[in-house]
Amino acid sequence: MNPLYSSLSQVKSDLESGKTDCTGLVKHYLSNIEKKKHLNAFLEVYAEEALQQAALVDEKIKNKTAGRLAGMVIALKDVLCQKGHKVSSSSKILKGFTSLYSGTAVERLLNEDAIIIGRTNCDEFAMGSSNENSAYGNVKNGLDETKVPGGSSGGSAVAVQMDMCLASLGTDTGGSIRQPASFCGVIGIKPTYGRISRYGLVAYASSFDQIGPFTHSISDCALLLEIMSGADDFDSTASSKPVEKYAEKLSFNRKAKIAVFSDCINHPGIDIEIKSRTLNYIEELKSAGHEIEFIDFPYLDYLVPTYYVLTTAEASSNLSRFDGIRFGYKSENAVDLESTYKRNRSEGFGEEVKRRIMLGTFVLSAGFYDAYYTKGQKVRRLIKEKTEEILSHFDFILTPTTPTTAFGLGDKTDDPIAMYLADIFTVQAPIAGIPAITLPLFQHSNGMPYGLQLMAASFKEAELLAFSAELMK
Repeated sequence: MNPLYSSLSQVKSDLESGKTDCTGLVKHYLSNIEKKKHLNAFLEVYAEEALQQAALVDEKIKNKTAGRLAGMVIALKDVLCQKGHKVSSSSKILKGFTSLYSGTAVERLLNEDAIIIGRTNCDEFAMGSSNENSAYGNVKNGLDETKVPGGSSGGSAVAVQMDMCLASLGTDTGGSIRQPASFCGVIGIKPTYGRISRYGLVAYASSFDQIGPFTHSISDCALLLEIMSGADDFDSTASSKPVEKYAEKLSFNRKAKIAVFSDCINHPGIDIEIKSRTLNYIEELKSAGHEIEFIDFPYLDYLVPTYYVLTTAEASSNLSRFDGIRFGYKSENAVDLESTYKRNRSEGFGEEVKRRIMLGTFVLSAGFYDAYYTKGQKVRRLIKEKTEEILSHFDFILTPTTPTTAFGLGDKTDDPIAMYLADIFTVQAPIAGIPAITLPLFQHSNGMPYGLQLMAASFKEAELLAFSAELMK
């Protein structure tokens, strides 16, 4: 679907010429949300509030006091806290919970006059690769409603794909921004771990989670990243490294040195057309003068197991706080304290979340801790060191974002392992803590889009975005 605007700069020029105003913009997006309601991308739309905010921003534009995001209509994944608004992580267990504060990333967007239009559907507690694990029903891919949008940030991806907002925020723990962006044909970035504060993000796996934007343009991606990044007193893991002016550094004036993993391209699970198109694209990059080398990555088959051992362990700990006692879902079938805990949790959490809590509790249990969790941490360190070593010789690592295009609704719901293996190309970046972006460069003969993924060394977002801008031309 062709969006009305594909970048904030287009919006700004129409705001300046008087061709549109923020109120008109919000009305346009609200009308699209209503038309595409059946896709189930939004859990809640803040129609009245967005229109009030738009009127305020219009006033600020007249007075020349508007922030850098005036005209940016944005949606939030339902794991991000905004003061006075509900946040449920698409789970029954947080039913009716209203946030008492705004997350740092959200606060920074609001300070620059972004207009938040609603909260989007996602896999419950961000656990999933297809957006079929939401307590509020699955999201459909706007390009083919029999297909999944990807997950876990499926609602955020579809909201941008189908022009329900100009940009949206998602979170990425093992590919939850990049995989749906690839399936929906939009740009999605996972920043370096610690680049954006996680304060106000409902945690899944705290040493992996990162917030990031979905956009149509690299310029918007860069600007949102720049505004949200930086140190935060409320999150000790947020890096104090200075934030570069990403949006002003989008020209890449040299030849890049790129590593390609032979194992990825020749992986048995990769779609044959994705493989051949990626190889053709590599030849195009070589013709443009970029240096590309095929190398071996010995740990490819350990990526998914390492990721699931460590993230489920962290999730079992993080999700232990949800018991329905102080807030959220309360079972009517409980009779005493013990049954209250058991009922609230077993009725409040969905199947996939319970599966991951059980898996995490198992790998952390006394008899298996060393065999799984400790070993997982050691393998994570090896993967991180090997990835860093490769990126000390190369500017970028290039892979397909996903081994296939969007699969059918229900295709993998009965086979969790097949679902987990869909993350094979996206989990390396969060394991190593490095930034990664997916670019919507390709269209499959089946009509569905798929992306190209680029990874860079930690805190090299400026180079990653500049090179991406070059490729998107």
